[in-house]
Amino acid sequence: MWRRLPLALALLLPAGLLSACSVGDSGKAEVVASFYPLQYVAQRVVGDHAEVVNLTAPGVEPHDVELSPRQVATISGAKIVFYEKGLSPAVDDAVKNNGPHRRVNAADAVQLRHGSTSEDGDIDPHFWLDPTLMAKVAQRFTDEMSKADPEHAADFAAGNDRLQNDLQKLDREYRAGLAHCTTRTVVVSHDAFEYLGARYGLDVHPITGLSPDAEPSARHLSELADLSRKDKITTVFSERLASPRLADTLADDLGIHTAVLDPIEGLTSSDPDDDYLSLMRDNLAALRDAGGCS
Repeated sequence: MWRRLPLALALLLPAGLLSACSVGDSGKAEVVASFYPLQYVAQRVVGDHAEVVNLTAPGVEPHDVELSPRQVATISGAKIVFYEKGLSPAVDDAVKNNGPHRRVNAADAVQLRHGSTSEDGDIDPHFWLDPTLMAKVAQRFTDEMSKADPEHAADFAAGNDRLQNDLQKLDREYRAGLAHCTTRTVVVSHDAFEYLGARYGLDVHPITGLSPDAEPSARHLSELADLSRKDKITTVFSERLASPRLADTLADDLGIHTAVLDPIEGLTSSDPDDDYLSLMRDNLAALRDAGGCS
């Protein structure tokens, strides 16, 4: 009967009635992450000391996630919730109404940008595509996790140190790999790569805005086509979790290639060995190939 409770009712229940899920199936305390990049950070930091639960299922965009009453209960009973305010409205509501005392909002650790195509001041949430910003968020999570579970603080610090080293190495690989390119203009399917572009000196032009479901105007498509010809781009980038229709159409009109540039909002079931680092390196290889980098 509990699983049939409407989400709206679950959000109104007292936190005490929702806190039964304070430990996961493994018997360990639960850390709830709202979507994959935060899940990755949490798992690297906590190791075996907690069970990390991702609220966003594989193949689902975090913008569109809807929570079941069971997930709301999991949020309420978690040792700590790790989320990005403004990215997933359903998660924001659940954290506000039933979240635990300890919560980490990734947006508090970094300076978020406005979307490049936004006309109404929308904030771009995709900070994790800049490894240096991912590192800041990881440090913030580690600090809060250590307060929540001081007994294992030394292990959390060690896990964070290993993660920081990996992110620094990734940043060095990007800086070296994109240092010398024939073109630095990048056309992508939606406005998710501004942080990456700002960090590594790429001129990123999205087909659609922050919402991948938006439809661009004919004028915007014409401007992108003119820019692509002028800057002699070879590739229009699509994504794994969004339709490639617009990218394919633009590439066909220009007679050039398409390739995948993953915003890493979530994983798919296509390759169980993928993780944040491997996908970021796939993106680097795709950018180097498209940009004629040496």
